[in-house]
Amino acid sequence: PNLDRPDDDPAEITQAMHAFTARRIQQRLEATLEIPPLAGTAQKIIKLRVDPDATIDDITGVVETDPALAAQVVSWAASPYYASTGKIRSVEDAIVRVLGFDLVINLALGLALGKTLSLPKDQPQQTTPYWQQSIYTAAVIEGLTRAIPRASRPEGGLSYLAGLLHNFGYLLLAHVFPPHFTLICRQLEVNPHLHHSFIEQHLLGISREQIGAWLMRYWDMPDELSIALRFQHDPHYKGEHHVYANLVYLAVRLLRANGIGSGPEQDIPDELFDRLGLTRDKANESVKKVLEAEVLLRELASQFSK
Repeated sequence: PNLDRPDDDPAEITQAMHAFTARRIQQRLEATLEIPPLAGTAQKIIKLRVDPDATIDDITGVVETDPALAAQVVSWAASPYYASTGKIRSVEDAIVRVLGFDLVINLALGLALGKTLSLPKDQPQQTTPYWQQSIYTAAVIEGLTRAIPRASRPEGGLSYLAGLLHNFGYLLLAHVFPPHFTLICRQLEVNPHLHHSFIEQHLLGISREQIGAWLMRYWDMPDELSIALRFQHDPHYKGEHHVYANLVYLAVRLLRANGIGSGPEQDIPDELFDRLGLTRDKANESVKKVLEAEVLLRELASQFSK
């Protein structure tokens, strides 16, 4: 123990505070009451996702047991964004005629998870609304995924879901640390030149990406998702399931260059395009299509906020 070195006291107190904060954060994360349980509908959808024999009837049955979710899936399919012909009369109609099994199962999962945590009342000024940012990112990823050569193309619905949930840690920070979250919002407003992870790390010792990835693992979501969330700001990540993290990085950066999102603009390295098998032109084309449909996508985003 330090009995005779008063000059060392400030450093030791600081270190103790850091250790105390880290312990408290760990306790808060793992206290069952602090993290909402995964909704029953979401649990059923996750089981279906990994069932190779799952059919359209199976997913239709699960979605229809949740009337609000069923209504959202039908109105999603009826959106002019998907340019379907004729009236969408049922969930099965939405799947068979418009959206397809893969997209619906991941979209339904995104909608179900979105209901688990509510949107925070506070947010940084002049920021893109949470679900708008999520929908735009997912839509850009949808286009980018289609442009990737078939041999190395990732699972379309899962990459779309990574886009939908890429900022989920933001909701979790607001839920677990309300007083700190308000402080983070104010700091983001006065430091627009800083990436949010620096501010969160400074104030909390962890970032939304860390806590979001942790929650995906806690909920037993696919590894691709937790990796996409954790490494979404690292353009050099080339580890397991890198394509999902790289796609989120690319989509977020492309949108930021077009005035959507927040934080500093960053150059996208050539090696990232090479790793994904994409060209800059193809990537910019994907963003252009999304921006052209911005009004329609904003309407879709409003479905998540209900």
